[in-house]
Amino acid sequence: MAGSFKRFFEPVDMTEGKPAGKIFNFMVPMLIGNIAQQLYNTVDSIIVGRFVGDKALAAVGSAGPILNLFLMLFVGISVGAGIMVSQAFGAKNRESLSVAVGTSISLTMVAVVIIMVTTPFMIMPLLRLTGTPESIIHWTWQYLMILFVGIIGCAFYNILSGILRGLGDSLSALVYLLIATAINTVLDYIFVRYFHMGVSGAAVATIIAQAVSAILSYRKLMQMKQLFDLSGRYLKLHRGPAGELLRLGLPSGVTQAVFSMSMLIIQALTNSFGEQYIAANVIVMRVDGFVMMPAFSFGQAMTTFAGQNAGAGKLDRIRQGNKEGTMIGVATSVVIAFLIWLFGKGLMSVFTDTAALVDMSYHMMMILMPGYIAMEVTQCLSGTMRGAGDTMTPMWISLINTIALRIPLAYGLVALSKTAALPKGNCYMLQYSLMITWLLGAAITFACFRAGRWNRMLRSGVKKTFEN
Repeated sequence: MAGSFKRFFEPVDMTEGKPAGKIFNFMVPMLIGNIAQQLYNTVDSIIVGRFVGDKALAAVGSAGPILNLFLMLFVGISVGAGIMVSQAFGAKNRESLSVAVGTSISLTMVAVVIIMVTTPFMIMPLLRLTGTPESIIHWTWQYLMILFVGIIGCAFYNILSGILRGLGDSLSALVYLLIATAINTVLDYIFVRYFHMGVSGAAVATIIAQAVSAILSYRKLMQMKQLFDLSGRYLKLHRGPAGELLRLGLPSGVTQAVFSMSMLIIQALTNSFGEQYIAANVIVMRVDGFVMMPAFSFGQAMTTFAGQNAGAGKLDRIRQGNKEGTMIGVATSVVIAFLIWLFGKGLMSVFTDTAALVDMSYHMMMILMPGYIAMEVTQCLSGTMRGAGDTMTPMWISLINTIALRIPLAYGLVALSKTAALPKGNCYMLQYSLMITWLLGAAITFACFRAGRWNRMLRSGVKKTFEN
């Protein structure tokens, strides 16, 4: 019995067996894990909204775009590490796998130092730049400062869990995240409800929980000595592998950075509609994060699936897996969107007792609904391209969506909606602009996937180098 249970926590070879089954079984723990990850900020929002007030809820939400902007370094390293690890694992190359894991850990430490040194000087200027209301700006600053000082736990969990997923082990990362989520929830409640620490208590709870998940993930990797070596000679910056990791990961990091910058620009527009709209937008973002989880989870699963099969040279299997995975993903998103339509107002009321906020946030979610299915298509196809080694195409698509579509649409639609009764414009235009962007983004991604740059790269023998 113990041996049968243990096998669920072992790396999964996705180069054999039915693609749909492998993808789905790998994706489910990751989906639950992504939902648990979303609970970090959601729990913060629920508890401060309930026990501190709507202004505290708005403060926590206003921190999101700035936090995501500085996390782009870790996004890049995590994506690059996942691709390198999955390809080395698929190729059954122990030396390459050891170098990939060790280099990922070393790069993460460098990124942590950069973030901890630079962010304290930049938070307040960015809050001022985005027009954060004076009534919440100090709380937002406190929340961000604590998170960035304790960023090491968040950074290493994300990178180490990415390595585990690259090895096909999505279940271990899930278990550690669930443990951390439980710790975060309990500490949030204690710090905010009983210690009266406000938004600072929510931030402290988060960094403690993230540190626990990072320690557990590292401990798991140390137990995988049959697959790779984590001795001192691998835990350093190997020039070639580090460059390859950044080549693979930086496009995703740049995408995240540009997306976060666009969110700061949009946040300035959001802030112009006042505290009630900011608070409603926070609620939408929290629920939206859960609705989007199937798309992100299938996208990550497709990256690992494509990466392992690219390493094994099984190109036809990549195409088959992409088709089956995308179909399952779209069906999943349709079901979840339907459930949100049915039970959405109940979910909104978890965050606040203010009826106007519940109604406003529910209306915003209904506007976004068609875009969720489109995002499923985008994430699955982009995940396959990244796993195959083509990280540039998804980056350019995201940049086009963000710079050429999202920002102009948001400001343009708001400007066109201005009337004597609505001198600042219709706030719901922000949701319409986002929904339209998602639909157009899916169409662009499908066209680029069919164009087949990723396929040509594989067939021409483009391989990832792991030499020192």
